[in-house]
Amino acid sequence: QVQLVESGGGLVQAGGSLRLSCAASGIRFSFYTMGWYRQAPGKQRELVAVITSGSSTNYGDSVKGRFTISRDNAKNTVYLQMNSLKPEDTAVYYCKADRGILPYWGQGTQVTVSS
Repeated sequence: QVQLVESGGGLVQAGGSLRLSCAASGIRFSFYTMGWYRQAPGKQRELVAVITSGSSTNYGDSVKGRFTISRDNAKNTVYLQMNSLKPEDTAVYYCKADRGILPYWGQGTQVTVSS
């Protein structure tokens, strides 16, 4: 059974930092492209960052230079370091595991940035 469990969300003031973690089980983690997506109320889910099996990264325009995605294949975990947070970063953040056929999603973790 595949599980993606996100953690690390919470309430933070603007300008602060958070680190999200996503622990995966039930998949050969190192083979998957891992990603973070977010969805704010009334908005579509959007890409935050992805990291391939070869550790190439890509970021959404709104987070470039502020967020960093990384992975630890030994721990089956992907991270999202979020710095210089803004109120507009407030959303539920979801982890995704993708090999191009059937992606898996986590349940999400809430990030709230107060002004």
